[in-house]
Amino acid sequence: MTAVPLTPAATVDRYLQLCEDRDLDTAGALLAPGALMVFPGGHRYGSLPQMATAQRGRYRWVRKRRDRYFEGRTADGLVTVTSLGTLYGEYGAGEPFEGIRYADVFVLRDGLIAEQHVYNDLAGNGTGAPVSD
Repeated sequence: MTAVPLTPAATVDRYLQLCEDRDLDTAGALLAPGALMVFPGGHRYGSLPQMATAQRGRYRWVRKRRDRYFEGRTADGLVTVTSLGTLYGEYGAGEPFEGIRYADVFVLRDGLIAEQHVYNDLAGNGTGAPVSD
């Protein structure tokens, strides 16, 4: 039996779940060669281990309530997926947080994630505390 390829949104959902579970090797298999991850503050990473190391200590743990996905195409035919929802978890000092809005924008090439752009309300003040509206 041949495996059915994942839809773009299902690929992104699987990737996000694997990252939350810290199964970075399996998640990395969903990244295209030379993939770029851009996080709040303009922090750019070329690998999941590099991203995880840079984020260490900021949170004890963080997860996403992934509410909606939107798929589209770029002018040159690449697939885009936007994931919207909220974050919850614990800051490095142990203080819980929840209900923090996020939007992740992905660009897929040949079924693999070539770019991830992360936006959330934790980013604006550099402290990790939510930014008020």
